[in-house]
Amino acid sequence: MKKMQNSYKKSGVNISLANKFVQHINRLSKKVGKKTKNSIYKDNIGGFGSLFDISNIKIKDPVIVSCTDGVGTKLDLANKYKKYDTIGIDLVAMCVNDLIVQGAKPLFFLDYIATGKLNINKTKKILKGILKGCELSKCDLIGGETAEMPGIYKNNDFDLAGFSVGIVSKKKILGKGKVKVNDIILAIPSSGVHSNGYSLVRSILKRNKISNKIKDELLVPTKIYSSEILKLVKKNYINACAHITGGGLIENLLRSVPEKFSLKIDLSKIKVKKIFKWIKSKNISDKEMLNTFNCGVGFCLIVPKKNVKKITSFFSKEYLPYEIGKITNSSKKINLLNSLKW
Repeated sequence: MKKMQNSYKKSGVNISLANKFVQHINRLSKKVGKKTKNSIYKDNIGGFGSLFDISNIKIKDPVIVSCTDGVGTKLDLANKYKKYDTIGIDLVAMCVNDLIVQGAKPLFFLDYIATGKLNINKTKKILKGILKGCELSKCDLIGGETAEMPGIYKNNDFDLAGFSVGIVSKKKILGKGKVKVNDIILAIPSSGVHSNGYSLVRSILKRNKISNKIKDELLVPTKIYSSEILKLVKKNYINACAHITGGGLIENLLRSVPEKFSLKIDLSKIKVKKIFKWIKSKNISDKEMLNTFNCGVGFCLIVPKKNVKKITSFFSKEYLPYEIGKITNSSKKINLLNSLKW
């Protein structure tokens, strides 16, 4: 009896299909590159390493900033509700929003997609979101990796990771070293839940039926703040920032405050979005909400009081910054006033 020969394809990995997808990425990334007009090389996609020319970037004393992140278990909801075209925006946002905290202009992005079985239509939709995120943040997708891993992931499961690099002048770097007593803390609204707290959300969904409206709100992509923040950096209007991700508002703000200073936050001033009121109604404590979710604040600015009015003119009505507190020299590190308004 003739033995059947084994092959990579029969084991679950289709290299020719992956190569076709790489060609698709190459075509689309060039289109984004034409819009951003950054210094990318035309044959980056598919190579062993990706090239990016920084010689034409006119920044004195340039410093490179890098970030990497994923979108956590929000992936599970994208899979469950078969909505794949915006999860890539989340991926770019989680990296780019970290870069701009230090005042860096995003230059390029690389992605990693791992799956049990490569589904071209599904992966194209994921890529569509990644490219949209790059377009919104004016950075380029210059490389990445798509891994087919049968046996590690179930056929429909997938995972995403992103890596981004930005650049900033040494004199323009934002951070706790510039923060002063009586600086104002401004909250910039989030677009929704963003990409944190979804393990708790999924736990709630196991016990509750939801409407299509709630489903849509849970999958709203993370707001990318780079356009507005970089304009403020150029004007020297801000001292420090905080991207409000896992750990919530207070924990992330503390990362941008010097050890010798303190936070004074009036929780009643926070404009809580409806989706968080729905989550809160599922028997979640105020403390848990504040420690897990952004509760409607996606990004924070720490600024001199004299610049507050100037700053608001750079934002649309939907994302208009508003005051929630200030920096003090109190002996108590965290001073929270009032409660969140549900």
